Amino acid sequence: MPVPRTTSRELVQALEELSRAQREAATRIARDLDLPRAGLGALHLLTRCGRVQLGDVAAKLRVDVSVASRQVSALVDAGLVRRTVDDDDRRARTLELTDAGREFAEVSFDRIDDLVVDAFSDWSDQDLADAITRIRSVAVALVTTHDRAQAQEETLTR
Repeated sequence: MPVPRTTSRELVQALEELSRAQREAATRIARDLDLPRAGLGALHLLTRCGRVQLGDVAAKLRVDVSVASRQVSALVDAGLVRRTVDDDDRRARTLELTDAGREFAEVSFDRIDDLVVDAFSDWSDQDLADAITRIRSVAVALVTTHDRAQAQEETLTR
Protein backbone atom coordinates (compact mmCIF):
# COMPACT_ATOMS: atom_id res chain seq x y z
CA MET A 1 0.00 0.00 0.00
CA PRO A 2 1.58 3.31 -1.05
CA VAL A 3 2.19 5.93 1.63
CA PRO A 4 0.69 9.34 0.79
CA ARG A 5 3.33 12.06 0.23
CA THR A 6 1.97 14.21 3.05
CA THR A 7 2.27 11.30 5.46
CA SER A 8 5.75 10.51 4.18
CA ARG A 9 6.89 14.08 4.74
CA GLU A 10 5.34 14.22 8.22
CA LEU A 11 7.10 10.98 9.15
CA VAL A 12 10.44 12.27 7.86
CA GLN A 13 9.95 15.52 9.79
CA ALA A 14 9.13 13.60 12.97
CA LEU A 15 12.21 11.39 12.51
CA GLU A 16 14.39 14.47 11.97
CA GLU A 17 13.00 16.01 15.16
CA LEU A 18 13.68 12.79 17.07
CA SER A 19 17.19 12.60 15.64
CA ARG A 20 17.95 16.19 16.67
CA ALA A 21 16.55 15.64 20.16
CA GLN A 22 18.60 12.45 20.58
CA ARG A 23 21.73 14.17 19.27
CA GLU A 24 21.27 17.12 21.65
CA ALA A 25 20.75 14.80 24.62
CA ALA A 26 23.76 12.66 23.69
CA THR A 27 25.90 15.76 23.17
CA ARG A 28 24.99 17.10 26.60
CA ILE A 29 25.70 13.77 28.30
CA ALA A 30 28.98 13.27 26.40
CA ARG A 31 30.08 16.84 27.20
CA ASP A 32 29.30 16.31 30.90
CA LEU A 33 31.38 13.12 30.78
CA ASP A 34 34.17 14.76 28.71
CA LEU A 35 33.83 12.27 25.87
CA PRO A 36 33.19 12.87 22.15
CA ARG A 37 29.50 12.26 21.42
CA ALA A 38 30.27 9.69 18.72
CA GLY A 39 32.32 7.69 21.21
CA LEU A 40 29.30 7.22 23.42
CA GLY A 41 27.59 4.95 20.88
CA ALA A 42 30.71 2.84 20.41
CA LEU A 43 31.15 2.60 24.18
CA HIS A 44 27.58 1.41 24.65
CA LEU A 45 27.92 -1.05 21.79
CA LEU A 46 31.01 -2.60 23.37
CA THR A 47 29.12 -2.80 26.66
CA ARG A 48 26.38 -4.85 24.99
CA CYS A 49 28.56 -6.96 22.68
CA GLY A 50 31.70 -7.64 24.68
CA ARG A 51 34.83 -8.47 22.67
CA VAL A 52 34.43 -7.69 18.98
CA GLN A 53 36.50 -6.74 15.97
CA LEU A 54 36.45 -3.24 14.48
CA GLY A 55 34.46 -4.41 11.45
CA ASP A 56 31.75 -5.67 13.78
CA VAL A 57 31.64 -2.30 15.55
CA ALA A 58 31.27 -0.51 12.21
CA ALA A 59 28.55 -2.90 11.04
CA LYS A 60 26.55 -2.65 14.24
CA LEU A 61 26.88 1.16 14.36
CA ARG A 62 26.07 1.22 10.63
CA VAL A 63 29.06 3.42 9.82
CA ASP A 64 32.15 3.08 7.65
CA VAL A 65 35.11 1.25 9.20
CA SER A 66 37.16 4.47 9.10
CA VAL A 67 34.49 6.24 11.18
CA ALA A 68 34.35 3.39 13.69
CA SER A 69 38.15 3.37 13.84
CA ARG A 70 38.27 7.06 14.80
CA GLN A 71 35.60 6.56 17.45
CA VAL A 72 37.33 3.53 18.92
CA SER A 73 40.75 5.21 18.81
CA ALA A 74 39.42 8.05 20.95
CA LEU A 75 38.16 5.47 23.46
CA VAL A 76 41.51 3.64 23.40
CA ASP A 77 43.37 6.93 23.95
CA ALA A 78 41.06 7.66 26.91
CA GLY A 79 41.89 4.25 28.41
CA LEU A 80 38.31 3.02 28.07
CA VAL A 81 38.92 0.38 25.39
CA ARG A 82 41.78 -2.03 24.79
CA ARG A 83 42.88 -3.51 21.48
CA THR A 84 44.27 -7.03 21.61
CA VAL A 85 45.41 -9.54 19.01
CA ASP A 86 42.53 -11.82 18.07
CA ASP A 87 43.22 -15.41 19.15
CA ASP A 88 41.49 -16.84 16.07
CA ASP A 89 43.03 -14.48 13.50
CA ARG A 90 46.43 -13.10 14.50
CA ARG A 91 46.12 -10.35 11.85
CA ALA A 92 42.94 -8.99 13.41
CA ARG A 93 42.54 -6.88 16.53
CA THR A 94 39.81 -7.44 19.08
CA LEU A 95 38.29 -4.57 21.02
CA GLU A 96 37.02 -4.78 24.55
CA LEU A 97 36.22 -2.41 27.38
CA THR A 98 38.77 -1.88 30.10
CA ASP A 99 37.65 -1.82 33.74
CA ALA A 100 37.66 1.98 33.48
CA GLY A 101 35.56 1.67 30.30
CA ARG A 102 32.96 -0.48 32.04
CA GLU A 103 32.77 1.97 34.95
CA PHE A 104 32.54 4.90 32.55
CA ALA A 105 29.79 3.18 30.57
CA GLU A 106 27.85 2.57 33.76
CA VAL A 107 28.10 6.27 34.67
CA SER A 108 26.90 7.21 31.18
CA PHE A 109 23.97 4.78 31.41
CA ASP A 110 23.05 6.33 34.78
CA ARG A 111 23.04 9.79 33.15
CA ILE A 112 20.86 8.52 30.32
CA ASP A 113 18.51 6.85 32.79
CA ASP A 114 18.20 10.14 34.69
CA LEU A 115 17.39 11.97 31.45
CA VAL A 116 14.77 9.39 30.45
CA VAL A 117 13.16 9.41 33.91
CA ASP A 118 12.93 13.20 33.75
CA ALA A 119 11.71 13.40 30.15
CA PHE A 120 9.10 10.63 30.38
CA SER A 121 7.96 10.82 34.00
CA ASP A 122 4.39 11.61 32.98
CA TRP A 123 4.14 8.71 30.50
CA SER A 124 2.44 5.47 31.54
CA ASP A 125 4.24 2.14 31.37
CA GLN A 126 2.00 1.22 28.43
CA ASP A 127 2.79 4.49 26.60
CA LEU A 128 6.51 3.76 27.00
CA ALA A 129 6.10 0.15 25.85
CA ASP A 130 4.10 1.30 22.82
CA ALA A 131 6.74 3.93 21.98
CA ILE A 132 9.55 1.37 22.23
CA THR A 133 7.67 -1.01 19.92
CA ARG A 134 6.93 1.71 17.37
CA ILE A 135 10.44 3.15 17.36
CA ARG A 136 11.91 -0.31 16.87
CA SER A 137 9.44 -0.98 14.05
CA VAL A 138 10.43 2.25 12.32
CA ALA A 139 14.12 1.39 12.66
CA VAL A 140 13.60 -2.12 11.28
CA ALA A 141 11.62 -0.77 8.31
CA LEU A 142 14.29 1.78 7.43
CA VAL A 143 17.20 -0.63 7.93
CA THR A 144 15.49 -3.33 5.87
CA THR A 145 14.87 -0.89 3.02
CA HIS A 146 18.47 0.36 3.17
CA ASP A 147 19.93 -3.13 3.25
CA ARG A 148 17.75 -4.25 0.33
CA ALA A 149 18.85 -1.25 -1.76
CA GLN A 150 22.49 -1.82 -0.86
CA ALA A 151 22.26 -5.49 -1.84
CA GLN A 152 20.74 -4.51 -5.18
CA GLU A 153 23.56 -2.00 -5.79
CA GLU A 154 26.18 -4.63 -4.97
CA THR A 155 24.52 -7.08 -7.35
CA LEU A 156 24.59 -4.51 -10.16
CA THR A 157 28.26 -3.69 -9.64
CA ARG A 158 29.38 -7.32 -9.84
